[in-house]
Amino acid sequence: MRAVAGIALGIFTYVGAAFAVAGDGCDVAAHLVHADAELPRVAAAISKSKSLTVVVIGTTSSTLPGAGGQALAYPARLEAALQKKLPGVAVKVISMAKPRQTAADMAEGFPRLLRDEKPALVIWQTGTADAMKGVGAEAFQGTLEAAVDRLHEGGADVIFMNMQYSPRTDAVISTAAYADAIRWVALEHAVNLFDRQAIMRQWSELGTFDLLAATKSLDTAAKVHDCFGRMLAELIVEATTVQPDRPKDIDKQ
Repeated sequence: MRAVAGIALGIFTYVGAAFAVAGDGCDVAAHLVHADAELPRVAAAISKSKSLTVVVIGTTSSTLPGAGGQALAYPARLEAALQKKLPGVAVKVISMAKPRQTAADMAEGFPRLLRDEKPALVIWQTGTADAMKGVGAEAFQGTLEAAVDRLHEGGADVIFMNMQYSPRTDAVISTAAYADAIRWVALEHAVNLFDRQAIMRQWSELGTFDLLAATKSLDTAAKVHDCFGRMLAELIVEATTVQPDRPKDIDKQ
């Protein structure tokens, strides 16, 4: 199990000195990123206070090692993308990544996170550690439901990010039940889902990024993280303008 965990958490824990923009590689999976729910607290922070604090909470798959790793990981790329898209708004993205955290482990720290950082948005990356540690899918779902309510009550919108996809680990770690739980809670609680698993599977199947040979490519991780950052920024900005569903002819009645 330790070997499996090392593979899963280390898929993108490397980076080369040279960093090339991913370019059209991001666009290949752009259709998988869309806003299904509003982000009212984010919208208020942008329009009223001109200040937006985002907290990324998850495991080490949101980080990259080395002296320049922090600047190339997706939280930093998200901050840069949002600053470009939201001129005049003070944007701060805080990464709180710790290895091998289950959803319950993360949820325990949410009250302090809300008190100390006062984020308008929490991006919650979860699922892999629960799958590897054998946490029951029902218990996992219950944790998500309670924690989302707590975050909303504490003044933060939420975006779920599900687990990574790799052909190497997909065969040995069963994550389907946890991915389904995340999707169900997102639907029931009007939370947007950044479907990282589907995005990476699309890249792998189309050969956009060679995820099997990724450890041999020093800049692949940085390219993937840059895509994540820019795609998340698109989702966030889009979700600030999403309107609740209503009958198409309501204005004519």
